[in-house]
Amino acid sequence: MKKVIVVGVGAQGSTIAKRLDEEANVSEVICADYDEKAAKTVAGQLKKARAVQLNAKNVDEIVAAAEGCDLIVNGLAPDFNMNVMDAALKVGACYQDLASGPVSDTDFVSAVKRCLGRTSEFEAKGLTALINTGSAPGMANVLTRHGVEKLDNVDRIDIFVYDEIWSKKFIPFWWSPETAFADMAAEPIVYKDGEFKRVKPFNNPQMTEFKGAGLKRMTDHEHEEPVTMGLLADKVLKGVKEVNFRYGGPGLELAESLYKMGLLSDEVLNVKGTDIVPMDIISKLTPPAPKYADEIKAVLDEGMVSEDGVFLVRVTGKKDGKTSRVDLYCYAPGLTDAFEKAGITHESYFTGQAAFLFTKMFVNDVINTKGCFPPECLEDKERDYYLSEAAKLDILVDEVVETRLY
Repeated sequence: MKKVIVVGVGAQGSTIAKRLDEEANVSEVICADYDEKAAKTVAGQLKKARAVQLNAKNVDEIVAAAEGCDLIVNGLAPDFNMNVMDAALKVGACYQDLASGPVSDTDFVSAVKRCLGRTSEFEAKGLTALINTGSAPGMANVLTRHGVEKLDNVDRIDIFVYDEIWSKKFIPFWWSPETAFADMAAEPIVYKDGEFKRVKPFNNPQMTEFKGAGLKRMTDHEHEEPVTMGLLADKVLKGVKEVNFRYGGPGLELAESLYKMGLLSDEVLNVKGTDIVPMDIISKLTPPAPKYADEIKAVLDEGMVSEDGVFLVRVTGKKDGKTSRVDLYCYAPGLTDAFEKAGITHESYFTGQAAFLFTKMFVNDVINTKGCFPPECLEDKERDYYLSEAAKLDILVDEVVETRLY
């Protein structure tokens, strides 16, 4: 029986905690958060849970709360990753997080390298630290490795996420608007020919054809996958030469327009004698994503305009000397279905459930490798387990392989 602590019980952490409560192999779930009310609210809905208030800036507080735990799930922002990793090593617990960056004290690539650089510490204690678990990164990494193993060598990996869940009530993003705007205004990272290259925000706009969805406008977007996959290109991805993460949808179009107007800037402007920060104004005025069931229901009652989306991992390379492309389309419930199934948004359903499946692997002793690594490093049987369990949650994958004959 496993004892698990979830540090940070926001949208994704609370989803993980609720699913853990249903696991036969789990004896106790500790819901920990700086917001004591949030921790108690989540724990109060569960049978095996208790709430703990803690400040994750203090490693000792995490250690005290996690004493006796087999696994620490880090549902906090990446700035807390080092502290929670420190606590896991002190307690002797395995570790899982959802993202590596961005962080405030170093650049994106260095942040990922810093996490991966701790592998020897976890190996020495016989522990596993699995980083970047969710939908993207997370599910995307599992699918990438699946596609890679279909080919003899790999030229490029492209990950596409197109989000067109659009309601009549104006909600441009289904996660934190402040985080969304900051991510989109950041300079994306592209991995090409052994180097990480920073490009301009909304770089390389292209119309991309998707099966069943038609042409969609996509741009480069800052994300973990090009970084971890670039660093691990030779180790697990058959020498891939190029990795891109591309994003699109109405939210991106809005952010791009605001960016071009200078409204996503952090620089202070003086307007009629008053100092303002454009990003602060935009973040303040943008309506937040609905969090509670009554808020989600109100959105659905008002009506939906669109519940379309695309989640595609494309791996291109050679098989038996011929150019081959493996497309892996992932499908998950939209807002209406996610609310009917679990009382949560599609974003919480896909990302939270995808993250939970990695947690499920820990509590059921499916992961054998020790050290610190992202999901593309999981072994064949581990990845197969993950995808088969995802299907049980209506997170489904279609595989399309195209080969050029000559």
